[in-house]
Amino acid sequence: MRRRPSRELLDSDSGTPAEIAAALRDLESFNRRLGGITTTREMVRDVALATGKSDFSLLEVAAGNGFVPVNAAADLKPAGIRLRTTLLDRARTHLPQNGIALKVAADAVTLPFSDSSFDVVSCSLFVHHLSPQQVSEFIRESLRVARVAVLVNDLVRHPLHLALAYAGVPLYRSRITRNDAPASVRQAYTLNETRQLLFEGGAAKVQTQTHYLFRMGLIAWKQI
Repeated sequence: MRRRPSRELLDSDSGTPAEIAAALRDLESFNRRLGGITTTREMVRDVALATGKSDFSLLEVAAGNGFVPVNAAADLKPAGIRLRTTLLDRARTHLPQNGIALKVAADAVTLPFSDSSFDVVSCSLFVHHLSPQQVSEFIRESLRVARVAVLVNDLVRHPLHLALAYAGVPLYRSRITRNDAPASVRQAYTLNETRQLLFEGGAAKVQTQTHYLFRMGLIAWKQI
């Protein structure tokens, strides 16, 4: 199955406020039930194990309302691992209105931070929106801002995954999700493709893992 770039409606908020809100609830459900929170949580555990640290500053890029990092942080707290999270999104309206984290509106591929500003830079369901060249540029920029590593949490492109995305159409809350779920799978990368793009972006080492129902996690370690 070849990668096919596809238009996702939520990228441009192409819908009514009610449709967008329903699509965001669908996305939260996917992340809760289908490996999104688990993938980020386990990557942070791996970084903690490798570094011997238990307290991390984390920049979540293309964060939206911060659902994944905030819930991953809550899951990690009983294990003594603390995440101090900053959320970055292109649109200020996508960011949460409460004070759960620091919030910044900015472009994900030109991060407005100095070198090594955060221990870890993370993203969830973002990389598949980018072209191969943009993925490498994003990783290079994220490694500049990170002290330790960049975490990539995303979908795996696979024919069975696409079939499941279509099978779920009657269950989705929003017209936007009915378009975007299959579109996301069509333009997602495979694990090996993503791994190669992370190396092209300057990763010194790439650690990979797969999770429930076609979710992958990759840790791009920084050369120190």
